[in-house]
Amino acid sequence: MTSIPKRLVVGISGASGMIYTERFLMAVPVDYEVHLIFSETGQQVMATENGWQVHQEDFRTFIEKKYGQNRQLATFIRHEAGNHYAPVASGSFKVQGMVIIPCSVKTLAGVAGGYADTLIGRAADVSLKEKRPLVLVVRETPLNQIHLKNMLSIDQAGGIILPASPGFYHKPETIEDLADFIAARILNVLHIPQSLYPGWRERLE
Repeated sequence: MTSIPKRLVVGISGASGMIYTERFLMAVPVDYEVHLIFSETGQQVMATENGWQVHQEDFRTFIEKKYGQNRQLATFIRHEAGNHYAPVASGSFKVQGMVIIPCSVKTLAGVAGGYADTLIGRAADVSLKEKRPLVLVVRETPLNQIHLKNMLSIDQAGGIILPASPGFYHKPETIEDLADFIAARILNVLHIPQSLYPGWRERLE
């Protein structure tokens, strides 16, 4: 059997919580290829919350400018939200999994209903039909019955609901610490090595 390339698909929809996106992308191992898909609203929220103008600079440039130093990062490839000819729209394009971070309840509803009108929705649908890991980092509160039913539908279809709900037992000191906690949990469920936080009473190798 051929090994699956070290590729991830990351959808960024229009929910608040772009700090989770930023810290997750920074935590992906450097030998990975990450395919980014922004919704139109996702781009707007990213610019508002984090200051990243997606169409004007790539992620590496944004991070170097924000943190003032060179960092080892994965390789990033961005696809337009309406481009259904992108490689990630096909099940024949092999990836290790997909994460939607943050995942709005609108995007949650679309994925739960199989409504693949955008590239994020199509790539998520591909993940489910190909039995690949699909992680939805839902960022909404409070939740109504429709949201909960949609989450249950995703779980029943084989997806993973991982709410943006960080723990505090690791004694976080900054907002980045909280976001890194979620980034570590996502990488853990994808079985991708991470060096952010050990599990409870574990040590990182």
